[in-house]
Amino acid sequence: MKAILFAGGFSLLGTLLGTRLAIRFLVAKGYGQLIRDDGPTAHHTKRGTPTMGGLVIILSVVTGYLLAKLATGFVPSASALLLLFLFVGLGAIGFLDDFIKIRKQRNLGLRSKAKFIGQVVIGLVFAIAAIRLEDDTGITVITNSISFTRDIPGTALPAFAIVIWVLLMVAGASNGVNLTDGLDGLATGASVMVFGAFVFINIWQSNQNCSFYPGPKCYEVRDPLDLAVVASALTGACFGFLWWNASPAKIFMGDTGSLSLGGAMAGLALMTRTELLLVVLGGLFVAITASVILQVGFFKLTGGKRIFRMAPLQHHFELLGWAEITIVVRFWIISGLAVATGLGIFYYEWVSGI
Repeated sequence: MKAILFAGGFSLLGTLLGTRLAIRFLVAKGYGQLIRDDGPTAHHTKRGTPTMGGLVIILSVVTGYLLAKLATGFVPSASALLLLFLFVGLGAIGFLDDFIKIRKQRNLGLRSKAKFIGQVVIGLVFAIAAIRLEDDTGITVITNSISFTRDIPGTALPAFAIVIWVLLMVAGASNGVNLTDGLDGLATGASVMVFGAFVFINIWQSNQNCSFYPGPKCYEVRDPLDLAVVASALTGACFGFLWWNASPAKIFMGDTGSLSLGGAMAGLALMTRTELLLVVLGGLFVAITASVILQVGFFKLTGGKRIFRMAPLQHHFELLGWAEITIVVRFWIISGLAVATGLGIFYYEWVSGI
């Protein structure tokens, strides 16, 4: 438990202090955000705001986790290291995308094909390692079944199918956070809530783990307490970054942060056997992603008509005249309700034994 507190504290300090230094460095280098001309006009004032702040989040999470391990004397687990690999790997793809945009002064960074290939490669390495690495009791990092609050009976998939499922989870979650990251503090605040929920879930699964407390309600999850340490580091890092990212934002996380945070959410859901529960916990991200899918699909089917004034969903409300801070706070409330509902479902399943 000490490691969980240390990881969150170290990561929080890392982003609180490190982001200030990053802002100075990025401003000096002229690494500012480019703004779409067809977006809300209020966003034009954000042109030039430093971006790639996700680098500070990544460094703070990794450093916070390692310092927590050193402080408590425990060796990092395979599950935590794999999760960090997914987190950092997707962040590296996002960094390349952000860096190309800034260097070439254009809205397009990595080509969509190149970004997709990068996500697939990172996802493949993660998936193959996760289904092969076994502990002394034969438990792998992830299983070959689809899960909700635990593995659903009768959903076992062959190896190639589970790899595809992992890739879909990673792509869906990372792109969901990426689409949400359009207003000051929106994605960061929502991420704090989701990662905080995973801290609770992992601690609960550790206290009810089949390796120590066998029984009909126990959880067969590998290294849950160490996953809680990583989730705590992610929560603390996002919390600290929010100090600088809240409206008016002094820095943006960029694709560097959004892709890495989304990947971490997918990884935690896969490792904690709560894959479909992530749809509830990340309800805000799901709704915003759905708005883009609906907008594009309706536009193509009707020959140019739109459901929303603009997608993603948060920009629709901007064009309706809502203030940015109003949208962010109300969307945070929605995210909080989604997280509370997800945790309620998780706990009810354990209590009821369904």
